[in-house]
Amino acid sequence: MKLEQVISPVNNQLLSDYWVASEKLQPFFQYEYNDHSFKNRAKYLKGKFYDVYELSNIIRSFMEPLGLSEKVEENLSNLENGALAVVGGQQAGILTGPLYSVHKAISVILLAKQQSEKLGINVVPIFWIAGEDHDLEEINHTFTIHNGEVKKRTYSKRSNKKTMASTTPIDHKEMKDLLSIIFRDFGETEHSLKLYHSVLEQMDQSTTFTQFFARIMNSLFQQEGLLLIDAAYGPFRQFESSFFQKIIDRNEEIADLVVAKERLFNEIGYGMPIGATENNANLFFVQEGERFLLERNEQMYENASANVKMTKEELLDIAKNNPTSLSNNVVTRPLMQEMTIPVLAFVGGPGELAYWATLKDAFELLDLQMPIFAPRLNITLVTNKVEQLLNEYQLSIDQVWNGQVEELKNKFIESVQDEKAKKQIEQLQHLIHTQYDELQLHLTNQQIHLDDLVGKNKKYHEMQFDYLSKKIEQYVLIQHDKTLRQFNTIHDELFPSENYQERVFNPYQYLNEYGVSLITDILQLPLEITNSHYIVHL
Repeated sequence: MKLEQVISPVNNQLLSDYWVASEKLQPFFQYEYNDHSFKNRAKYLKGKFYDVYELSNIIRSFMEPLGLSEKVEENLSNLENGALAVVGGQQAGILTGPLYSVHKAISVILLAKQQSEKLGINVVPIFWIAGEDHDLEEINHTFTIHNGEVKKRTYSKRSNKKTMASTTPIDHKEMKDLLSIIFRDFGETEHSLKLYHSVLEQMDQSTTFTQFFARIMNSLFQQEGLLLIDAAYGPFRQFESSFFQKIIDRNEEIADLVVAKERLFNEIGYGMPIGATENNANLFFVQEGERFLLERNEQMYENASANVKMTKEELLDIAKNNPTSLSNNVVTRPLMQEMTIPVLAFVGGPGELAYWATLKDAFELLDLQMPIFAPRLNITLVTNKVEQLLNEYQLSIDQVWNGQVEELKNKFIESVQDEKAKKQIEQLQHLIHTQYDELQLHLTNQQIHLDDLVGKNKKYHEMQFDYLSKKIEQYVLIQHDKTLRQFNTIHDELFPSENYQERVFNPYQYLNEYGVSLITDILQLPLEITNSHYIVHL
């Protein structure tokens, strides 16, 4: 493997300003991203109480059905004995969802190792599975490359209810059919059969989207000691009971502070990532596996769709006696993480950076500190095949991202066109136009009024010439299909649908080619969280 660092051409002003510690962002974050901040944050956390004994037991009970490696056991023991945590998370996508889910996990693991060494204390990596999310349209698909084109492969089973990923059952036949199509698209390699059967085994042992995701993630990262927790896991919800009560007690104030902070964030040019409102309770009520967002209306908490209406006292009683009926949203999830886990740093992407920026005052209202925000690693994988093509056409990754592959492809298409045939067709068109003009003049002189008919005939001939031209062009392109496919391969693997690879494909596309050791090998590279984009030449 060869590692290369490049500056990303996709401009995200907020992320750029965060990396240079812009003064205008100081009101929105507790810490800048530097070694001094990590020392201060660790010192702060050591003065706070966390029930890490109960937390580690809950994580253990969630992970036991997945299989506990020695490294996971070690990190559970460290957590129980006061270790701090680096936390990151993602929704429960198919085959982990987009590559950036894996990149987040890698970021969490590497940052935990780095800070363990720098601070001289135990820091464990925790992956927070957002199993409470109910937008299944975001997680029910993945993308592959099939016949040189990017294809969306979707789990087509639908539910009429807004059930959480952690309560949505998997139709095993439907999922197996989807996995078969996905692996067919990958193409057969020496690793395919083992990988495919491993995935089927994980799926067969799962009943929900979240379980399938958790088993896949554990199979990929258990040797690195990655701890997993599902936000919707029953025992974890029970653990959150008193913290839900705190959020409900200060609910109106939290909403007001987030609205005000988001407005200020918008005023300095970063937009409104949440779209917060004063009457949003920032909590969901869970009923038969469905989530319903609660709103405050004249001191009542309600959701008309769920036919739910309750007082604050009734909601507090639910938090105390039935916390599994409550679920966090984008505002309260970071607050809940801070109250339940000794979070040294939170790893997230640009979207998460934006909405976290609106929450600092809400943290402080609950006598909390916002943890250090660590932007996740950005990684693009370059296969041997793509590497060879890049060299053949003397292209860099930057040039691919900047659209130069498409430019080269269009120039090539122009260069191979049959210009002689084009010219002959143009001559025929000119001759036909001249003949029709003469015919039209003659008919007019004879007072034969067939203008519409003559026009239709002329248009028909023009359509036939156009059809002939396209057929000739198509035939020429078929003769050069290999070269065109090479251009498409470069573009689709490195910048599919004009987007980063890590936002489109799942990791199994690359595990299928290089084997399960790929992730371990990447973790051995000298990667650090920086404002660069890493290119890994496989």
